[in-house]
Amino acid sequence: MDLKSGYPFWAVTNGLMRAYPPLERDIRCDVAVIGAGITGALVAHELAAHGHEVVVLDGRDVAWGSTAASTALLQYEIDTHLVDLARRYGEDDAALAYRACADAIERIEALAREIGGTQFRRAQSLYYASRPRDGRVLREEYEARRRLGFDVRWMTAAAVAERYGLRAHGAILSRPAATIDPYRATHRLLRGLADRVYDRTHVEAMQVGPRGVALTTPRGRVDARHVVVAAGYESQRWLAARVASNRSSYAFATDPISREKLGPLRDTLMWETARPYLYLRSTADGRVLVGGEDDAIDIPARRDALVERKARQLVRKAAAMFPQIPLEPAFSWAGTFAETRDGLPYFGAHAEHGQRVLFAMAYGGNGITYSMLGAGLLRAAIERRRHPLGGLFGFGRLER
Repeated sequence: MDLKSGYPFWAVTNGLMRAYPPLERDIRCDVAVIGAGITGALVAHELAAHGHEVVVLDGRDVAWGSTAASTALLQYEIDTHLVDLARRYGEDDAALAYRACADAIERIEALAREIGGTQFRRAQSLYYASRPRDGRVLREEYEARRRLGFDVRWMTAAAVAERYGLRAHGAILSRPAATIDPYRATHRLLRGLADRVYDRTHVEAMQVGPRGVALTTPRGRVDARHVVVAAGYESQRWLAARVASNRSSYAFATDPISREKLGPLRDTLMWETARPYLYLRSTADGRVLVGGEDDAIDIPARRDALVERKARQLVRKAAAMFPQIPLEPAFSWAGTFAETRDGLPYFGAHAEHGQRVLFAMAYGGNGITYSMLGAGLLRAAIERRRHPLGGLFGFGRLER
């Protein structure tokens, strides 16, 4: 499956940071992780740090799938509003999901300090009403978050215009939020597992038994007590049940821009209420990264052909917001992402495979934040412990 098009900024600017060998022998381990993107790396790091013998397999080079195309906005804010989650699952579960995501950003920061070299930066998030009819809805969302103790501030249209030079119909300014280089983070996380990481190793078959799982690859077999499928949007291959819909998102990054011209984008992530939404952030070296123009295309050749046109559309929208910033694309690309019906991820076992095969489906706009949470959730499942998010982020909610 071709997961990206064009020239993703992270892969181009970082290059091939490290090459790992393909698997060419039979091996055994406690946990085999299928997928060496940011999700698989976070899961593998969590398990290895707590004494589990881990092997990581990927059909591509490390971090060369959707991770290379990620725009890596770290937010606790879920694509589904808190008030809408509360209507679906109750306020307690909705608050649990939002608070867990806020906590995940703190944990990502601590982990980034530990491994170093990830370009993690703290930021604030401006979620603005880009259409008049969205102002009332956004104000309701603000009131719900404020009542539950989140660090939020309501900004009127006049306040948004004065502080950000942005035309909006109200906005929520919130913390915590952050940015990171997901490609570098993946490689840094896998450093400690270097001799147990095998890329360019396609898993051809998976056989589940009462005591473990056997994975067949072209030149070797892996026998594991548990398997974690963290293959991003290709994980659906291992499930007959359809749990998400694949879509395409588009992005571009500029050349470096001076801090003065960047203005509020130096330390603020911005995204709008319209769907699909436009979003903007800056990078550690002063580039502006703009994304959006999502569509339902899941055919790589069609997505490839649209990259330049979509980039021009993104430039027009962003330039209308910030005419003083030079927004000429230096890199433009597209990537596959998946949406669940409620905006929440899936972590854990599915009835099709039993308890020895676990899935890490960090789907939605909070992919890295979800993956941080999912790493702990999956470790708890492997260690046969209950986890507070096990029900809400598990496949059982499909029946709720």
